[in-house]
Amino acid sequence: MTKYKLRYFDVMGLGEPIRFLLSYGGLEFEDIRVDRGAWTKMKPTMPFGQLPILEIDGKVYSQTLPICRYLAKQYDLSGKTDLDALEIDAVANALHDLRKQIALFYRETDEVLKAKKKKEVLSTVVPFYLEKLEELASKNGGYLHGGELSYADLFFVAIADSLSNACELDITRGKPNLKSLREKVLALPGIKTWVEKRPKLDF
Repeated sequence: MTKYKLRYFDVMGLGEPIRFLLSYGGLEFEDIRVDRGAWTKMKPTMPFGQLPILEIDGKVYSQTLPICRYLAKQYDLSGKTDLDALEIDAVANALHDLRKQIALFYRETDEVLKAKKKKEVLSTVVPFYLEKLEELASKNGGYLHGGELSYADLFFVAIADSLSNACELDITRGKPNLKSLREKVLALPGIKTWVEKRPKLDF
C-alpha cells in the first residue's frame, strides 16, 4: 500500500489543496505539521528550500501545483484532454497568484505598510480575480472548467477560508456561483470528513 506523508506548516495555506485532493481520493496520509524551529534546520534539506513536500513511499516531491496536478491525474480531475488540463492548470495557477498577493499584506509586520498593501489588494486585485472566477463558474455549469469537477475547484475551496480570513470578508459574498461551488465541494464525502477533523486555523 502506497504511503503518503505531507509536510507543511501548521496553517491551511498551500498545504490545504493537497490535503483536499488526498482526502477526496480517500487516501490515508500523515499530516505532519512543521513548527518554525524545526523548519530552520529542515529548510536546507528541502529540494527548493520550501514547503509543502509530499513523500510518496519515502521519495520526496515538492511544489504545490505539480503535486496537485499529479494527484488530480490519479482521480480524473484534470479534464478529458490535454487542452482541458491546460485550462484547468491556468485556473489553479491564477488561484495560486491570488493567494500570493493576499499573503503579501497578511504577513507584513509593519502595521502602516500592511494597511496600505491591504487596501490596494482589496480594492483592485481581489475584485478582479473574483469577478473572473465567478464568470468562469457561471459559464461552466457551476464549476471552474468544463461543467464538471476538476482540481481547480478543489484548489479554490481549499484556500477560500484562509483568503476570507485574511481579507476579513467572505470572498463568495455576492458571487452566487462561487458560493454554490464551495458548498458542493465541501459536501463531497472525503472533503467533508477532512474539514470536520482538521485543525481550526485562520490562514
